[in-house]
Amino acid sequence: MKPLILGALCVFALAACSDPEAERQQQEAAAAQERPKREADAEGIGKLYDTAVTATDWEKARIHGAALLDQFPDSEAAKRIEPGFAEVKEKAEAARELRRMQALWNYNQVPVKGGTQRSAAIYSKERVVVDGTGPKPVQLVFRDHPEWKRHAYLVLQTSDFAKACYRNCQVKVSVDGAAPRSMAAYRPDTDEAIAMFITDNRGLWRHARKAKAIEIEFPVKAGGTRKAVFEVGGLDGSQMPNWD
Repeated sequence: MKPLILGALCVFALAACSDPEAERQQQEAAAAQERPKREADAEGIGKLYDTAVTATDWEKARIHGAALLDQFPDSEAAKRIEPGFAEVKEKAEAARELRRMQALWNYNQVPVKGGTQRSAAIYSKERVVVDGTGPKPVQLVFRDHPEWKRHAYLVLQTSDFAKACYRNCQVKVSVDGAAPRSMAAYRPDTDEAIAMFITDNRGLWRHARKAKAIEIEFPVKAGGTRKAVFEVGGLDGSQMPNWD
C-alpha cells in the first residue's frame, strides 16, 4: 500500500511542477520581491550618472549610463536617462578625441639668457617621404625666445627643403580641409637644423588654435612638394602666454 501512496504523491508533485500557470505566478512573486532592490541599485547608478553629467565629465557619465541601461533596462532610472543618453555619448566621444589630440603636443620650457624659452611642438599625423630614405616624421614648432622672439617653423628629420627657400618661398596651408592659402616661408642658411620658418607665425598660430587639423605643403630639395598633416585641435594656448 505504501508504495502506491508514494507513487501517487510523486505524480501530484510532478503535475504541480509542470503547471505553467503556477510557474508564472512563482516567477512574478519572485520578481515582485526583487524589484525594490533592483530599483534601488539602479537609482544608485543613476545618481552617479547625474553627478558626472553635472560635472560635465562625459566619459564617466557614458560609463555609468551604459551600465545602468545594460543591467537595469526596465528600471525607472534607466527610463529617465535614456532620452538624453545619445547626446551624452556624443559628448563623451568628443572629450575622448580632444584628450587624444592634447596628448599629441609636447611643451617645453628652458631657462635661457634673458628669461625662458617656451615651445609647443607636434609631429605630423603620418610620416612623409621627402627623399629616398623612406617616410619620416615632420615636426611643427611654435617657439618663443626672449632674444629671438616668436617663430613658427617646420623641421625635417632628413634631406632638406628646396634650395629656393634659402631666400624666400611659399608654403600652402589648408585648415580643416578648406582651400589652401599661400604663406611666405624661408629656410635659414645654416646647417644647425633642417628647419623652415613660416613668416606669419601669428597667423599660423591662429589657425592652429581654431582648427582640428592643418595641412602644410612645402617644397623639398628632392624636387616637387610634400604635404604634412598636423592634428592641432588639442593645442593648449596657456602654454604659450600672450600668443592668443
